[in-house]
Amino acid sequence: MIATTRKRVRPAAVLAALFAGAFVMGCAEMLVVGMIDLIAADLSVSLAAAGALVTANALGLAIGGPLLTFLTTRFDRRQVLLATASVFLAANLLPALFADYPMFLVARVVIGAAQGLFIAAAMVTATSIVPPERTGRAMSVVISGFATSSALGLPIGTLLGQSVGWRGSFVAVVIVAAAVLVVLFVVLPSVPTDAGSGAVGQARHAFAPRVLAVLSVSFLTFAAMLAAITYLVPFLAELTGLTGPLVTVYLLVYGISTTLGSAIGGRFADANAARMLIVGALGVLISLGALLLFGGNPWIVGLSVLGIGMLGMGTAPSIQHRVVALAGPGAPLAASLPASAVNVGIAFGSLAGGIALEQWGVAFAVIVGMGIAVVAIVVAWGTSFLQAPAASGRPVEAGSAGVRRR
Repeated sequence: MIATTRKRVRPAAVLAALFAGAFVMGCAEMLVVGMIDLIAADLSVSLAAAGALVTANALGLAIGGPLLTFLTTRFDRRQVLLATASVFLAANLLPALFADYPMFLVARVVIGAAQGLFIAAAMVTATSIVPPERTGRAMSVVISGFATSSALGLPIGTLLGQSVGWRGSFVAVVIVAAAVLVVLFVVLPSVPTDAGSGAVGQARHAFAPRVLAVLSVSFLTFAAMLAAITYLVPFLAELTGLTGPLVTVYLLVYGISTTLGSAIGGRFADANAARMLIVGALGVLISLGALLLFGGNPWIVGLSVLGIGMLGMGTAPSIQHRVVALAGPGAPLAASLPASAVNVGIAFGSLAGGIALEQWGVAFAVIVGMGIAVVAIVVAWGTSFLQAPAASGRPVEAGSAGVRRR
């Protein structure tokens, strides 16, 4: 049961604040993508160098997130979230005001690491304030914040950057981040870590083979998606015959589909997370197949892109749900790992699809994605038989003693 003192926890307010935090962090991550040409020109670097800012953020998240979660595992999640939001705000002040390229690069690593730590702490907090049967939906709120930033925050931030300069977009991020920090301070409950749960002990459970096996499903599913989606623009130009503003419509469809998938996926995670991983990977395979077979039909291509985003991202809450449950006492640390698996999968899928495109053409990037999706289905089926530790109890309470109001 959830222990509360002084004031009753308001789950809706807490979840809304966590969604807002995830949204602003996601916007900061994606802004570089929409303004890469402006940044490259202003800082006098190549497009490839500007693109490294995206890589720096991803590496900070994939590596720094779990490392910081490990180092802060004994701290109250409220304290961790407030400290992380503060570091995020300070790090974004650098590009907003005066950072040159080297400083910007370092700042992006810090921002990514802070984002990874925020995800882990937010997941533990979100699932600690809801009944056990709603943990998947609570997780999906945090995930939806990041997904929504791609669908809405990225285009809005890009338009703002084109109007007032790329630094102006980061100023907007800082302003919103400051407002979110205030809200977090007001509504966040205390979520202490079990005094008997040390960092090393958590790591032993968080990196157990059963957990790594489920993480591999996330890695494979997102690698399959990004092998094709990364090269959607050249695919549309070559096979569908679409260029210019129409391409933006398909990118918007993908962004909206990932938002819907992450939101709806929470209910499926609560119903049967293991089955959802199989269904999601199968859906990505079918959608990729339709994209390849009917690439000349703009309507079917649109439906395929919708399916890839919705079904693929729909697995995210289930991955989080399964990982936290299978980690047992290592749940607080394990909560940071799905985001790392996703980012590594994105990097691998983009690389594999790029190699296929250069060697054989854009259609083969989709074929590579289909091949990875087949492996994802097999692994998802295999991991569906894995069971959580008998002593883990409720996943979100395995690593925390309860919730207290400050």
